[in-house]
Amino acid sequence: MENKVIDSRTNKEGDIIRRRRECLSCKDRFTTYERLEKSLPFIVKKDGRREEFNREKILDGVKKACQKRPISIEKIEALVDRVEQYFVDQGEKEISAVAVGEKVVKEIYHLDDVAYVRFASVYRSFKDVNEFMVELKEVLRDKQGT
Repeated sequence: MENKVIDSRTNKEGDIIRRRRECLSCKDRFTTYERLEKSLPFIVKKDGRREEFNREKILDGVKKACQKRPISIEKIEALVDRVEQYFVDQGEKEISAVAVGEKVVKEIYHLDDVAYVRFASVYRSFKDVNEFMVELKEVLRDKQGT
């Protein structure tokens, strides 16, 4: 099928191109979308297994931490976008799951205190209440100092 491009536009982020096209034989018009393919690294788990970078896993974890908090889905998705872009920019073929978790912890820290404590408590697997309290006291100290 032969066609020509009538109009091209990129989205705000610049990673999707929308093209209006016209079929040269039947003159029908249609739209195509081209998405920038990112080269995401493989994640190396603690047990040595390797799996593909999974944005949805990160998104699900952050959503759970943010449940019943006044945080829009746009802010949550922007956080995950920053995490994903950070690792794309690193250019590594493999990264540790620990590095991903630490990046998420840093990002969520600036988003919401309660969500941070929720995420950190699951991610860091506190062994007891004392470890949890130490983390909570650090958050309170940092927030009072700013």
